[in-house]
Amino acid sequence: MSSADSPELDADLTLLGATTAATAERYLSTVREVAAGSSPDAAIPLLLLAVSDLSAAGARLGAIVDVVPSERFEPDDGPDRDHEPLRTSLANVLDGIDEYREVADPLVSAEVTTGSLSNDLADIAQALSVGLQHHRAGHASEALWWWQFSYLSAWGERAASATRALLTLIAHLRLDVDDETAADAEFDALYGDTSS
Repeated sequence: MSSADSPELDADLTLLGATTAATAERYLSTVREVAAGSSPDAAIPLLLLAVSDLSAAGARLGAIVDVVPSERFEPDDGPDRDHEPLRTSLANVLDGIDEYREVADPLVSAEVTTGSLSNDLADIAQALSVGLQHHRAGHASEALWWWQFSYLSAWGERAASATRALLTLIAHLRLDVDDETAADAEFDALYGDTSS
């Protein structure tokens, strides 16, 4: 890893930065693959795996002390990538299941709001991409600072909401069956061929 400021990070933070970068790359690759429509039957499970994996990386960022970047000002590591095409493609792939309801702030309010998986996934991608730009440019402490700050202020909550919505979708897809199908499956389980 070529990091211009890596000497200012200890070995644990350098490893965390590299691990977070790899997890962010996997997330972005999976979300782009799903948005391209290349695996429509596996879209929901793939997204659940990607967001869950990313949430675990985010939890590590949230659990450590605040990262302080080596520079006082954020370096200009190039233009931000436009994630609107990704958002639009995800909305098309998730048409009919994109919106969900959630409690806005479970600690202080019972207000229910509407969320959108395509918005969540694209917003997360945007935040991760900024950190990846810094990481690729060799600004390891800036990347870690950005990922930690954006996790605590935005994408951590979006990832948690998306995970819950995706898990709920999978539960409905797997568990919501009509009574006749359920009865047939129960009969087969109880009285199926026992000769083997």
